[in-house]
Amino acid sequence: MTAGLPVEHELPDRVGVLVLGSGLAGCAALLAAAEAGQYAVMLEKTGDIGGSTVRSAGLSAFAGTREQLAQGIGDSVELLKKDLMETGRHVCDEALVDLYCAHQLETYEWLTGHGVEYGEVHAASGQSVPRSHPTDTTGMLVRLLQAAGRLGARLLLDTAAERLVRDDGRVVGVDVRTAGGTHRILADAVVLATGGFARSPELLDRFAPQMRHALIAGGDGCTGDGLLMGWQLGAGVVDTPYVKGTYGIFHEPHPDEDGTGILAVYKGAIAVNRDGRRFVDESLPYKEIGDAALAQPGVTTWQVFDAQVMAQSNDEVPIYEFAGRSRAGMLLEADSVDELEQRIGLPAGALVATVHDYNGRIAAGEPDDLGRAHLSGGVGRPFPLEQPPFYAHPSGTVVLATYCGLTVDTRLRVLDVYGEPIERLYAAGEVIGGFHGGGYMTGTSIGKSGIFGRLAGTHAAAEESELEW
Repeated sequence: MTAGLPVEHELPDRVGVLVLGSGLAGCAALLAAAEAGQYAVMLEKTGDIGGSTVRSAGLSAFAGTREQLAQGIGDSVELLKKDLMETGRHVCDEALVDLYCAHQLETYEWLTGHGVEYGEVHAASGQSVPRSHPTDTTGMLVRLLQAAGRLGARLLLDTAAERLVRDDGRVVGVDVRTAGGTHRILADAVVLATGGFARSPELLDRFAPQMRHALIAGGDGCTGDGLLMGWQLGAGVVDTPYVKGTYGIFHEPHPDEDGTGILAVYKGAIAVNRDGRRFVDESLPYKEIGDAALAQPGVTTWQVFDAQVMAQSNDEVPIYEFAGRSRAGMLLEADSVDELEQRIGLPAGALVATVHDYNGRIAAGEPDDLGRAHLSGGVGRPFPLEQPPFYAHPSGTVVLATYCGLTVDTRLRVLDVYGEPIERLYAAGEVIGGFHGGGYMTGTSIGKSGIFGRLAGTHAAAEESELEW
């Protein structure tokens, strides 16, 4: 994955902007700092780039794009903000929401200007109109890093920052762990883009004990390093009560599970528990569906759907790649609901009764007893599941990302517990909190990584050097 990228092997002593982490937030920050004329260097503690970005479904939430226009989708910044605030239950930092909305379209143009391509736009969680733009995440990161490399930026793999270094109240660099001891890299500014802590059982137990029975995924390096480094310097931490898992992951390890799972529920499927009963409004954000699934007996649930839903499979979007899951043997298939019920091993007659009731209410125009009125967010209408064959996907809840973290201002400066900036320390991506609040709109994790990463790199590059070069 790193072929052709500006990879270095010797640790520098001094740099302009030092970026920690190689997901989209880090890559955007590196390129933005390099475009501003700084000598920018990225440290990645694992042996490969990507972090949680390359484990994601690769969807970015933008409004007003060429792709939406081509598909006849009407959207606006005002509607985007409304959806973000409502999905976040109005406990998100409105200033950060405004920042996202103000810079999302120019960041889209910046990314596409560097060769990033987006496919067919889809509707998904929290969106009142379709605005999930899919892309090849690895290809996106490679393009940004190559562009940064042409401007003199550099990448170091297998290089873990241990501690931030502060002098006279301001951050001046990091200490890096090496085989021979510790190496200090001085910098005019540091950007934390280290991801969350989905891979840290200790931090999950501390901040999200409700995820104890969830599956664990996310980038291998997402163990909370940046959170702890900022915390050590007195940084504020916000949104930890809202850590949630993602619904739709295959319920047990499987070689063909890419870590994203599927969301057939957003294309018309229903979700049922071990009793064969629906347990949630399937149009809710998949984080909320994940919470509801964790509360079910035995934790494992099933997404049940028919040929109509299967026909909407899209190999370009991992969460809608139903046919691929079928080819991999990850779906149960049957010619009737009764047969599917037996294959799953549900109580006799339970799934048949559930599907009959669901279909009957739709046909009669009656309200859904769980409140489902749309397929995803405010888009699409439920339809009867009646066209064979029928399918079931054993689905659990996985912690892919933690969506909480360090407090930042609208310049992406890290703030201490009193709300004061920690000088020369910036952060972007999953390591920051405040933006999502109490809920999550599909596409805003990748979206905020690109938008806020670019802004963090730009602002970090504006710091005046006080180092002797």
